[in-house]
Amino acid sequence: MTGRILVFGGAHIDRRGRISGETAPGASNPGSWFEEPGGGGFNAARNLARLGHRVRMISPRGGDSTGEAVAAAAAAAGIDDRPFVFLDRKTPSYTAILERDGNLVIALADMELYRLFTPRRLGIRAVREAIDDADLILCDGNLPEETIAALAALADDLGKPLAAIAISPAKVVRFREVLPRIDYLFMNEAEAAAIAGIRPENPDQWPAILRGLGLKGGAITRGGRETIAFSGTVAASLAPPAIGEIADVTGAGDSFAAGVLSALIAGLPLDQAMRHGAAAAAITLQSPFATAEELSQDLLNERLPLVPDARILR
Repeated sequence: MTGRILVFGGAHIDRRGRISGETAPGASNPGSWFEEPGGGGFNAARNLARLGHRVRMISPRGGDSTGEAVAAAAAAAGIDDRPFVFLDRKTPSYTAILERDGNLVIALADMELYRLFTPRRLGIRAVREAIDDADLILCDGNLPEETIAALAALADDLGKPLAAIAISPAKVVRFREVLPRIDYLFMNEAEAAAIAGIRPENPDQWPAILRGLGLKGGAITRGGRETIAFSGTVAASLAPPAIGEIADVTGAGDSFAAGVLSALIAGLPLDQAMRHGAAAAAITLQSPFATAEELSQDLLNERLPLVPDARILR
């Protein structure tokens, strides 16, 4: 089933430096440099478009060559790109340093432009029409807290399901006041701990903790360990599939979110949707890019047999 998905959030440039040897903190490390368009919302949007959905993206962007590169990537992925362009500003960027195995050492996010995406922009006629036309709204933590609150209220008033991507421990707290209005929040364990103020010894307790904060549904990825997800009265745990060499961890969480949402739109239950998310993430982990250009529903279906069944939590 094809869905109409409207995405608000980060669409910028990702710069990644990979250390070629053992990491030496506080010293010069030999390595290589790579950059591509990215951003949590944008990565998920490209994945959802490649999985066959009609995706529209709204985000602020600078009037520079970087913004043009993002627009070209959106067009290549089949996204209906509707940016707010600030001609006198630069497009945001995310710069990361990775270890040889692809794990993150440190990152710097230059996201000042996103502060200009104020709640009043949601009242623009074209934006309201896009919201009215959507089957699902997806946003990420790059948006200002007040804009997230206004979008959540608008989605609630219109009866539109709202999904969200945490982005980072520092940004996930922007969702704290609107958790009861979010249908699915995708986060890693550090982000879940940041919004909950606690990290349980038993990860199976995450659904109860987050439900206690009012969240309707969500998923907590835990690297190579079991992912926990819940929605309504259902909760499940899924061990990630075995993967050979990891090319890059960037974008894996965004791919997981896209795979889960795509399956839920198609009417699959949560435990099966988690398997779709895990398959999409595995494809991305083996790609040098933040989104795997070869991702498709057919490829995802081919990888599904490699994903174990989810365990229903009692």
